[in-house]
Amino acid sequence: AYVNVDRDSASRLGISMADVDNALYNAFGQRLISTIYTQANQYRVVLEHNTENTPGLAALDTIRLTSSDGGVVPLSSIAKIEQRFAPLSINHLDQFPVTTISFNVPDNYSLGDAVQAIMDTEKTLNLPVDITTQFQGSTLAFQSALGSTVWLIVAAVVAMYIVLGILYESFIHPITILSTLPTAGVGALLALLIAGSELDVIAIIGIILLIGIVKKNAIMMIDFALAAEREQGMSPREAIYQACLLRFRPILMTTLAALLGALPLMLSTGVGAELRRPLGIGMVGG
Repeated sequence: AYVNVDRDSASRLGISMADVDNALYNAFGQRLISTIYTQANQYRVVLEHNTENTPGLAALDTIRLTSSDGGVVPLSSIAKIEQRFAPLSINHLDQFPVTTISFNVPDNYSLGDAVQAIMDTEKTLNLPVDITTQFQGSTLAFQSALGSTVWLIVAAVVAMYIVLGILYESFIHPITILSTLPTAGVGALLALLIAGSELDVIAIIGIILLIGIVKKNAIMMIDFALAAEREQGMSPREAIYQACLLRFRPILMTTLAALLGALPLMLSTGVGAELRRPLGIGMVGG
């Protein structure tokens, strides 16, 4: 049953919504009014409305309320009682009633595409101001991960700059080393885009590993070039040229080792392969 209270009529009679709620709870809510204790047991006394003579919705017509002047007012005089369909249960989130709408991500589409499509559709619905929407589950975790990932990468780059600045005692040389990172990052993102893979947490881990590999290659050349410039008196151009020639072999060896190690991840099949594949794609592409 659905009880639609006329608040204006109830207010004129001095009846509040709390009075209506208490009257309905006294009749149908099994209110505990007393407990009888005996030597062997205890019995709870529950207030209950007698519905034998008035079954169904007619039982609500017998509910009486007390007005502000002490008069007795039938519930039906201030409320409209009707029968409607209602949900069997009402879910709540943070003490607010909620309705859950689930969705599946189709093939060849990422979770980010689905989220963007839902947000675009929401803008066209013109929802009332008292209705709010919020993602939950894996989508909420995805958004939280993306929101913190940018700051994580920025913090990693800043930490590398500070460490390199301390080691080389220079403000310029760390920037030279870190200047190799954007091209590697673009390559990893393009590889993920071409492969149709999502930029998920595993792919971001691959990009972080890629940053370490690329930075290591730059350090090997810059370190040798600085030593040649300071100890052998070479010009900067000649020093970096000699560093490229002498460090090419170890750089090629370590890069190929990382590349060949990432290929099985990129080309893997079987159970759990879709989880590991973005890691290999990001490293190989970068």
